[in-house]
Amino acid sequence: MAPPKARRKSSARGNDVRSLKRKRDVEDLEKLQQQVENLDPKSTQITDFSDLPLSHPTARGIEASHFKTLTDIQAKSIPLALKGKDILGAAKTGSGKTLSFLVPVLENLYRQKWTELDGLGALIISPTRELAIQIFDVLRKIGRYHTFSAGLIIGGRSSEEERKSVGRMNILVCTPGRMLQHMDQTAAFETDNLQMLVMDEADRTMDMGFQSAVDAIVEHLPKKRQTMLFSATQTKKVSDLARLSLRDAEYVSVHEAAASATPATLQQYYVLTPLPEKLDTLFSFIKSNLKAKIIVFLSSGKQVRFVYESFRHLQPGIPLMHLHGRQKQAARLDITSKFSASKNSCVFATDVVARGLDFPAVDWVIQLDCPEDADTYIHRVGRTARYERAGKAVLFLDPSEEEGMLKVLEQKKVPIQMTKPRQKKQQSIKNQLQNMCFQDPELKYLGQKAFSCYTKSIYIQKHKDIFNLSSYDLEGYAASMGLPGAPKIKFLKGDDSKKIKNAPRAMLSSDVESEAEEGSKKPKKGEVRTKYDRMFERRNQDVLSGHYSKMIAEDEPEKADDGLVDADEDKDFLSVKRVLSVDGDSSEDDEEAAAGPAARVIEGIGRAPIVIDSKRKEKLLKSKKKLLKLKEKGQKLVFDDDGVPHQMYELEDEAAFHERGPIEAQRAKFLEEETARTKQADVDDKQLAKDKKRQKREKKKAREAAERDGIDEDVAPQLVDTGEDPLALLASLPLDGEEEEAPAPAAKRPKRWFEDASDEETKAPKKKKRRVIEAEDEPETLEDLEALAAGLLQ
Repeated sequence: MAPPKARRKSSARGNDVRSLKRKRDVEDLEKLQQQVENLDPKSTQITDFSDLPLSHPTARGIEASHFKTLTDIQAKSIPLALKGKDILGAAKTGSGKTLSFLVPVLENLYRQKWTELDGLGALIISPTRELAIQIFDVLRKIGRYHTFSAGLIIGGRSSEEERKSVGRMNILVCTPGRMLQHMDQTAAFETDNLQMLVMDEADRTMDMGFQSAVDAIVEHLPKKRQTMLFSATQTKKVSDLARLSLRDAEYVSVHEAAASATPATLQQYYVLTPLPEKLDTLFSFIKSNLKAKIIVFLSSGKQVRFVYESFRHLQPGIPLMHLHGRQKQAARLDITSKFSASKNSCVFATDVVARGLDFPAVDWVIQLDCPEDADTYIHRVGRTARYERAGKAVLFLDPSEEEGMLKVLEQKKVPIQMTKPRQKKQQSIKNQLQNMCFQDPELKYLGQKAFSCYTKSIYIQKHKDIFNLSSYDLEGYAASMGLPGAPKIKFLKGDDSKKIKNAPRAMLSSDVESEAEEGSKKPKKGEVRTKYDRMFERRNQDVLSGHYSKMIAEDEPEKADDGLVDADEDKDFLSVKRVLSVDGDSSEDDEEAAAGPAARVIEGIGRAPIVIDSKRKEKLLKSKKKLLKLKEKGQKLVFDDDGVPHQMYELEDEAAFHERGPIEAQRAKFLEEETARTKQADVDDKQLAKDKKRQKREKKKAREAAERDGIDEDVAPQLVDTGEDPLALLASLPLDGEEEEAPAPAAKRPKRWFEDASDEETKAPKKKKRRVIEAEDEPETLEDLEALAAGLLQ
């Protein structure tokens, strides 16, 4: 052990080192403060991060993250932010806005010697969870050498775990909803010392979706603070800026004077595609770019799910993913990371990924649904051509949207040119989607919801000159999705779809010939075709198509001149054999007597009609094995109740179908029969449910009554002390030579609810004649009982 004098010397040296380090830190901090004060924000000499007056931990973190050269927005905004100015920053997508506010956040807190005891110093608000996670990752990289505590507060996680640590954080990255929840519910969370408020994608954060939450958050914050707003399409509303209490804000923009609001390396095209052809064109495009990285934007989560599920079954040959706001947080993060790491894949997404997210090396951005405005368009195409890389974007426009949308994009300085898909590579998936929806009710239901969501998204658009719902071919769009008809649009006022739908049922056409000539042509205007019409047109799809085609034709009489005659009677023939009389002369009576049985002709089984003119042939044809020789190969037959063979997919003759009456009349009759059958089935189901409930109540009452009476078969019998002699049982045994007397009939036990008379008979044991042992004297002692028992055992 060192002597006390040596310990005192080492302690003194340690104190001297610490004091020198503190003194050096103070000098460095004062020098840094002086450099910031002398900084000229408008200097053109600032091109690298090394030219900025940054602290040593921040400079090391930036260097370790491989950031060297400043972008335009960083060179203009960081010097102003370091001097404590409020900033409105606007720059093109992919221009490095994240570092423009993270570097000032770290530097300002460092110069104020911020510690954990000082509480929250900077609050960064993001409109989406994915963007908040991306900001937090960048903050961890460039701030790895600082001692600040930083946290991520977003939805989809346990609020209890966040509540324990949120009060000790110096920097918080959050979404508005979860941040407001902690401000209202977490007692240890205080924002009185907040120095900086940052809003990324400020125009989106300040819109109607987050307006109330942002207003409530701002009310909790101190008025004296530094505020910075950043976005590619910056808000300039005086009301928005007044709500945030900005003080002499500096507006920093790097693309207003430029020729284009989008990156110069981005090639932008639009394709005129009618609404019913959108899915076909999209599938053809994906099939032609299997080695590309593609983002497809749609207007709603239901559409994302339907297109993803449909294309996943069609297997275009490229990995498919989907992202929307209804997914759980873990799934969203997993899909985001997978798409970022992939080299060739396609993700279907809503606008939840349209802002700020940095996906590496995206080749194509496809906007299947037209964006609501030019700002949304700019943010969507900003997922590609980032950091001066090349990229391509395609906008799908309905002919009714072309003029208005191009005018809006022109006002925003968005250069876009028209292109056309190659017809050789164009393919249709309409029939495949129709089959999938016909066989999978869940996909059909999802398609109906997607159609409704798309229609609603068009209806609520603010630019009515671009989005006019009446100019879209909604019926064709529903058919292109594989739906049997366009779902009813409930939110439209004055919707007369119900009136139009019921009109053909009440008005029965009498012009049968014109109906026969038209066949499967397009319906007239105002006529609504049901799913049964489309089902009749789809031949040879599966077993159900043949089944439905037989439903109307079965047991239908045909009209004749002399009344109602069965259809099969017209096809019967009388065949008379030649009869030779003995005398050489033949009379009418002889010919009538000699006539054989009526011959039958069966058509459609073999290549030639089969004539059955004898009982022997009729008997042979009833054998399936014999009938195989006559029928054509590759056909299957079914036999009706009379033993008559039919083809499995036998179709009714079109002429016979029209002879039964007008198409509308047959349809109305079929619908009436089906409606009556459905109502009767509902009544039967309700009665069955009532009977089951009644039986359940009776069983419950019987079980409760049995419990009250003390009857419980599950409980094992227990010995009860009755006060009788335990040896009386052995004494009562019959002796040898004596017949066992029949026991007196016991009282009839009440039946349980699950027993019947047959159960008692099967459960009753059969009476057996027992061997009787005589005993001279009644046993009185234990020895007498042992002797009696030994005799019984022998």
